[in-house]
Order: sequence, then structure tokens, then C-alpha cells
Amino acid sequence: MFKLNTLLLASAMLGSVTANATIVEFQTSHGSFQVNLYDQSTPKTVENFLQYVNNERYSDTVIHRVIPEFVVQGGGFIYEGKVPLDAIETYNAVKNEPKWSNVKGTIAMAKVAYKPDSATSQWFINLEDNSSNLDVENGGYTVFGQVIGDGMEVLEAIAQIPRCGNVPLVNFTDEQCKDTETDPGAANFVTLNAITVLDDDPNSAVGLTQKANTLIDQVTDKPSTDQDSGSSGGSMFAGLFLLAAALGFRRRVK
Repeated sequence: MFKLNTLLLASAMLGSVTANATIVEFQTSHGSFQVNLYDQSTPKTVENFLQYVNNERYSDTVIHRVIPEFVVQGGGFIYEGKVPLDAIETYNAVKNEPKWSNVKGTIAMAKVAYKPDSATSQWFINLEDNSSNLDVENGGYTVFGQVIGDGMEVLEAIAQIPRCGNVPLVNFTDEQCKDTETDPGAANFVTLNAITVLDDDPNSAVGLTQKANTLIDQVTDKPSTDQDSGSSGGSMFAGLFLLAAALGFRRRVK
């Protein structure tokens, strides 16, 4: 059973500033959405992310973790005809840049617990305002862009897909999830077909506003109150979840 932590902190005023961005499009099996990247203010993280994009490391990866009203997470695993899923090849970890707040619609990097500078390939998108815990835990989770246009509608639809544990699976029943003889196929997963750069001008979003992480001085590595995020959903997925625990879900938001 996987758990996520919630941290109860006093709310704080969040400042608003203007930033520049590169625009990328996430093309999934369940619709496309666009994201503005904060090139100027989180350069190391954006450079790291675009390295995976330009080398097509994200192509055909799956959305491997969804928790409604919390996050949609991907960028770590690929389905190659079998479960457990295979982890993608990653580059060196990137230095943490926790300048911006984990508010609704922002994209941030997942990382290993208790290791602030451990982010590699996995990203997550905040479905709600998660600033009270994610801005402070594990050195603060680096926000490096935000969803634009009607992109959140696509992500909310993905968040409503039935899940086996935390893995969204299309047309895959609870009975199949528990059946050790039934494996999901490619069509059952929510697949990220590709991420493409629509505008590589770092000044493409001069009017974009974002909220500062004003809680960063309260950073803590102490685990906060656990909240149940769902079980593995049956023995058939034991291998997948064991792999995820070892290679991916531990590289997650807490």
C-alpha cells in the first residue's frame, strides 16, 4: 500500500511575478495539453527536462501514477509487452531549484525521498494546490512550468480513469486487476506518445505569471501525516508495484 504525506502548515501569502517560457506539448493517448516552461528561473531543471524531450526518452512512456485531487505522474516507465513495466534510461540527477509554488496546474519534478537533488526523468502535474506540503518537503519540489489553455481538462479526465492501485488503466476491470492470469495490454495504459517543442523562444510567455514558493524557509525532511493513497489492487500487479517501489514510485512526491 502506497502512502503520501500531507503537511499541515499555516497558509502564507504567495507573491506573483512574470516569467519567460518555452512551450511544449504533451501528446497522450487521451488528448494533448501544453505546458510553458520556466527557462529563465529554473534553467537547470528545464535543461534536464528538454534533454529527455529532445532525445525522445519520453516517447511511448506511460502515466504510471494518478491520485485524484493530488497529482498525475509520468516520465519513468515504458510498457514493452509485459508487466512489470520497464524503467526508462535516465541521465544524471539535477540540482533542486525550489523557487516556485506547487499550485494547481504546475509541473514539477519527482525525486527520491530525503534527497533534494535526486530528480532525473519523472515529472508530476499538480491537480490541486499542493503548496502546503510540496513546497517544503524534501527540500521543496521544483516547479518548472505550468499547464496552459484547456490542458487541465485533459488531465482531469485522465485522473478519472479507473486505476489498478495508482496506475490508470482503460477498459480494465477490478476483477482483471486481481486476476493473476490477466495482464493489461498496450491499449489499457494511458500512453504519452511524445512531447514536442512548439515554441523554443525562452521569451515566448513574457506575460506568464507564477507564484513564488514563500514556504521554502520552512523546509523539513520529517515525514508528515500519512494519507492512504490506495493499495496495489491485486496480486497480478505485484511485480509492477514492486518494480515501481524500487525504481519509480519511491521517486515520487510524498
